[in-house]
Amino acid sequence: MSKKEKIKYNIVVSGAAQVGHCCENIEEISKEVGRQIAKEGHTLVTGATTGVPYFAAVGCNEAGGFNIGFSPASTEKQHIKSYRLPLDHFNIMVYTGGDYVGRDVTMTKSADAVIIVCGRTGTLHEFTVAVETQKVIAVLEGTGGMADKIRVIIESYCKASNKIIYERDPKRLVKRVVQEIEKRKNKNSKILKD
Repeated sequence: MSKKEKIKYNIVVSGAAQVGHCCENIEEISKEVGRQIAKEGHTLVTGATTGVPYFAAVGCNEAGGFNIGFSPASTEKQHIKSYRLPLDHFNIMVYTGGDYVGRDVTMTKSADAVIIVCGRTGTLHEFTVAVETQKVIAVLEGTGGMADKIRVIIESYCKASNKIIYERDPKRLVKRVVQEIEKRKNKNSKILKD
């Protein structure tokens, strides 16, 4: 790989499929997160659902980026008919056949980082998988739902609080996520060389 080529990271955006409890401008905020991932040259990964993940995919596409959807369904037909999920704005769709819980685990483990935007219990599940698998984790606070509760939950019950990036600005959040991924990759690279 030449020095000019940039390594692409897989960054999950996890958030509420139903956004009624999220902040007022959640659609634009989610799109901005997707756009920033694309502008940084990385791949957006989502649970291929409506709401926050869908808006992030739209933003990613608007910025000329690439994204992958991890569907809970086994087939395209099931994705559309049974789960009633969208197909547009996803460059690649992976049909996991794992329902929501299995999809969450497969998707989260495939990523270099997970960004939480708003969210409900499914987002909390993806967050928990990210904590347990030691992913880079970032929370976009001020977006409502789980994103505004995670800091309290983690600081009360978990030792991972110092490893989580908290931010209110999508652009700064994505930059900090990429920096943390690179820091960890460099550290792992040094360990492998020793």
